[in-house]
Amino acid sequence: MRPDPSHKSARTAAAEALARFDPRRERIDTEALLADTLEKQRATDLVSAVIRNLAAIDHTITAFSGCPVQRITGDLLAILRVAACELIYRPQTPDYSILSEAVQAAKQSRGPRQAAFVNAVGRRIQRHIVSRQGPLEPAAARCTLPQTPDSGCRFDTDILPDPDEEPAAYLSAAFSLPVWLVRDWLACLGPDHARRICEASNRNPGLYIRPNALRTTPDNLLQTMIMAGIDGQITPDGRLIRLHSPHAVADLPGYADGLFSVQDPAAARAVALLAPQGGWTILDPCAAPGTKTTQLAEAAGDKARIIASDINAGRLQRVRENAERLGLGSVETVAHADLPAAIAAAGPIDAVLLDVPCSNTGVLARRVEVRHRITAGAVGQLAAGQRRLLETYAAALKPGGRLCYSTCSIQTCENRAVIDAFLKQHDEFELVGEELLLPAAGPFDHDGAYATILLRR
Repeated sequence: MRPDPSHKSARTAAAEALARFDPRRERIDTEALLADTLEKQRATDLVSAVIRNLAAIDHTITAFSGCPVQRITGDLLAILRVAACELIYRPQTPDYSILSEAVQAAKQSRGPRQAAFVNAVGRRIQRHIVSRQGPLEPAAARCTLPQTPDSGCRFDTDILPDPDEEPAAYLSAAFSLPVWLVRDWLACLGPDHARRICEASNRNPGLYIRPNALRTTPDNLLQTMIMAGIDGQITPDGRLIRLHSPHAVADLPGYADGLFSVQDPAAARAVALLAPQGGWTILDPCAAPGTKTTQLAEAAGDKARIIASDINAGRLQRVRENAERLGLGSVETVAHADLPAAIAAAGPIDAVLLDVPCSNTGVLARRVEVRHRITAGAVGQLAAGQRRLLETYAAALKPGGRLCYSTCSIQTCENRAVIDAFLKQHDEFELVGEELLLPAAGPFDHDGAYATILLRR
């Protein structure tokens, strides 16, 4: 009798998902990939950790097996990647359980001979580890893969480039990030900021919820969570709640009742800068999935008129669903093809929230697959598209109106460079506010984001 697939372990489910998923071509969907395990949260964590640290993991496997990863069969490679990931980045997990389950999975998948190969590679990696978690020391930088800003997994031999002689190559290898991207951060922001961005891009991101101000308060929502056994803490600015452990969002108390939305502190800044008011007509042409759209409505007391659209009809449906769940009546969703007519019929537009498609370099910790897809050329193409969107929707704004241009990128060419180019051609606009948040680790971690406010004179 075939065993119940829902009883697959987190490791088995993660390895099977990784064997089916190509991060260079797909956006990860853990709900679909991990539908057959009862340990979905742990499996999700393993999949994300492997994809986030893939270059370092593959380098480790190659270095200590003597076999390039390209020569290892897909399902065996996925098993080895999960095992190496746990050995390096999950030091609290006993190494004997990691290796034992990897060997058993290989035996079930490919038989005793391949299981012996997995066992040999896993044990070689294990033998070369001096400390699965120890303090980061400059003298041992070349033999230590960072886990947090303060700790790392140390090997008995150098496996990384010299950070002093090749800083971009070192950061790229240590944090599994494209070397061109690290070079850009080093050039624009300097070595200290670049290192902190790399660390934050590889953190396990915190889960933040934004209370629906029309239905609850941060204090009351936190008490609701605590009564359900879910610990959390209100952020220093008093706007959001950071939950102290991962949870399935739809299962949290108050979600179905529209008491909150999930939102990172960096993403919340754009609407805060715009400061929408009741009575305004606000255009949100790149609205999906609706997190900022609903924030606009809540901030204006559900008394503004918000025209929300998106080029993706399926994602626009999510905007509609989120607004309904939160009980918001001020959000009107408009099909992309119908948007010009809707703008013309709306009368004066008081504000525009232009949350443009971008490279996502500020949210690499959450969008773990992006580092495997993004290229310097693609960023340039995105910037050209962002300039076109700004030209299009700035024209809809009335004199005295405000436009918020925002991205979840930290690349200058997608942010200030786009704004400067626009202002050179449009002296009827002036920049009246700007904020760049770099990704940060720590107790109140956050993603990276950019937002600026343009005023039409």
